Amino acid sequence: MAISPSMIVSTTFDVQGRRVREYRGVVRGITVRSRSIVGNIGAMIQALFGGNITLYTSLCEQARADAFALMVAHAQEIGANAVIAMRYDANEVAAGITEVLAYGTAVLVEPA
Repeated sequence: MAISPSMIVSTTFDVQGRRVREYRGVVRGITVRSRSIVGNIGAMIQALFGGNITLYTSLCEQARADAFALMVAHAQEIGANAVIAMRYDANEVAAGITEVLAYGTAVLVEPA
């Protein structure tokens, strides 16, 4: 999934040096992930020794990256060149299965 290098994504409600010309609406990207049984066993072994559980960290990073890319693609589909007020959310759908959502407001911005 190619992300446009010109797409601006911000957690703020504006973009410095630009003004919002048009609001396109809410955009979202959602992914649902689980770790395989082998990954869970590996993570449990890491948990026995404490510290960063890298198997879960990489799963979370990948889930967020996927949700982000889907959100940007959604914004591109509706003709936006920026997403403002971007946020992440995550929920456990079932035991060991997590939903990650990236969402924000798609807008058209232009130089101020």
